[in-house]
Amino acid sequence: MAKKTSKKIGLFFGSFNPIHIGHLAIANYFVEFTDLQEVWLVISPHNPLKEKASLLAQHHRLYMVNLAIEDFPKFKSCDIEFHLPQPSYTIHTLAHLKEKYPQHQFCLIIGQDNLSSFHKWKNYEVILENHYLYIYPRLSATVSELDEHPKVIFTAAPQIEISSSFIRKSIKEKKDIRFFVHPKVWQHIDEMNFYKR
Repeated sequence: MAKKTSKKIGLFFGSFNPIHIGHLAIANYFVEFTDLQEVWLVISPHNPLKEKASLLAQHHRLYMVNLAIEDFPKFKSCDIEFHLPQPSYTIHTLAHLKEKYPQHQFCLIIGQDNLSSFHKWKNYEVILENHYLYIYPRLSATVSELDEHPKVIFTAAPQIEISSSFIRKSIKEKKDIRFFVHPKVWQHIDEMNFYKR
């Protein structure tokens, strides 16, 4: 039996509610300008730190991620957290991915603003022992005690301050913001009447 190819994969976690051009541009940066060979967009069923009320059903968010990335083979969607106990914690997700794909090296892609609160993540020391963190800059970021950690890699990814909440609010206000999301995603949101009320 042929040995499965080993890849260095960046995991980009998010609610993707909805996925927008900011997510895609950041993911694009990491597969073209770093040593990551693929980026997997891991759709969160529900972040324990976020309100659930405005969260579109997970299968809808997964479908829109797939619409956005279908023409780019270096991106993959990952719904592993849909099948794990809630609330889902990154440490558990990483363990399951490592068990399922032992040949790959998984790294985390996170915003610089999340680095300053990374010490609050469940078993964050274990994550840092076993995985690299690839950091993209954010305007709202503050200095973190982990800035000098050997497993933390800062990048010069463009700062794109677009949020899914901005997209949702704008759609509710009947703004035409089609250039903020992938054309197929925009069409789907419009057809399904998502976020309109």
